[in-house]
Amino acid sequence: MRRAKINKVQQYTEIPGLWTETTRPCEPAIMKNGLINYYKSDVLEAGLDEAGRGCLAGPVFAAAVILPHDFHHPLLNDSKQLTDKQRREIRPYIERNALSWSVQQVDQITIDKINILNASILAMHMSVEHLSLTPEHLIVDGNRFTKFPNILHKCIVKGDTKYCSIAAASILAKTYRDDFMTRLHEEFPEYNWLSNKGYPTLEHRKRINRYGITPYHRKSFKLVDEQIDIKFPVY
Repeated sequence: MRRAKINKVQQYTEIPGLWTETTRPCEPAIMKNGLINYYKSDVLEAGLDEAGRGCLAGPVFAAAVILPHDFHHPLLNDSKQLTDKQRREIRPYIERNALSWSVQQVDQITIDKINILNASILAMHMSVEHLSLTPEHLIVDGNRFTKFPNILHKCIVKGDTKYCSIAAASILAKTYRDDFMTRLHEEFPEYNWLSNKGYPTLEHRKRINRYGITPYHRKSFKLVDEQIDIKFPVY
């Protein structure tokens, strides 16, 4: 990653293995579409979000997005508030106009080994690592995150409904994961991942009950209500 040139007012003090920030209030942010353009106005900032954390099958995806301060699109919002058609319309706009963006995934095998929280954080770290620019601050959807080396962060509950870059990250993570599950549907059509995308719908649980599990199911999750009565096939 490379560092972009930016006029900084915020000062940082480097300590071996740690960065600390001097205390200073953030400048007011510009509001557009009900979203805030940035948390800090004077640094290069990336928004992070994940998709697929609660799914029974498939990877967890995460995205990191750095937007220009004047970024605007009338549809920009939390991906859960948009239709699939709306998400597909705005995704290429985000990709064209973002200063940098990255989407990464962590598979179900790793999820079962390290748990879904750690896998989600790992995917977000990977997305930051693959940005073409090095952000100086991260804003993260939710309330849990492991510090990324040498970059300060702020966790924001429901951040995808508050900040433009997190909303953009939610759209990229969601659409790329949906594309992945659509491809998996071709391999295992009996689970209807084309529709449920691996989420724990009643239909999905019933089909697990009927057909057993696939290599893409997360074995550390409660896949059906009465797992003890089901003999899972081995692939």
